[in-house]
Amino acid sequence: MKGILGKKVGMTRVFKDDKAIPVTVIKAGPCVVVQKKTVETDGYNAIQIGFEEIPERKANKPLMGHFKKAQVQPLRYLREFRVDNVDDYEIGQKIDVTIFSEGEKIDLIGNSKGRGYSGVMKRWNFRGGEDTHGSKFHRGLGSTGMATFPSKVFKGKKMPGQYGNERVTIQNSEIVYIDVQNNLIAVKGGVPGARGGLVTIKEAVKAKRPKTK
Repeated sequence: MKGILGKKVGMTRVFKDDKAIPVTVIKAGPCVVVQKKTVETDGYNAIQIGFEEIPERKANKPLMGHFKKAQVQPLRYLREFRVDNVDDYEIGQKIDVTIFSEGEKIDLIGNSKGRGYSGVMKRWNFRGGEDTHGSKFHRGLGSTGMATFPSKVFKGKKMPGQYGNERVTIQNSEIVYIDVQNNLIAVKGGVPGARGGLVTIKEAVKAKRPKTK
């Protein structure tokens, strides 16, 4: 499983084959391998990578011990990626955008924008009531519960509540352009989260691959 961490920069467009393609730019990496996990010691094979260096004063003592053991600079973000063979990686090794190529399909994981406590029209796209004067029902929820039996509101009912600020995965996004010099990846379409938010980039798990005979 190829993977890298990055930060969302913003949206723009790329001209390719006489077409304007809307893209989101992600500043990805370079990331550093901080730890290797194996079946013998941890029960599975994975590597832990870190992204975005920070001053030592911003890391707590347990994390500083973790970084000093790996002999790497303190990093703001740490994430794990499952791999088939951990021997392909070394602690301290840098991972950059060159692990991907233009036209490749990837999965993007991030936290969506938080919209706070929202009503049903904003959160669930309810139609709402009539706008005429005197109806007294404009943006309300409407009927929610049952009669005497079963005398309750069933779980899962669409109601007002916290909207956004949740983990979102967008599958099979296409890499349109890669700028190796500046560690930038331009991805077709949108990316979850606000500008400056952390984005995890992985090779697509459901990408259509050529059939083998």
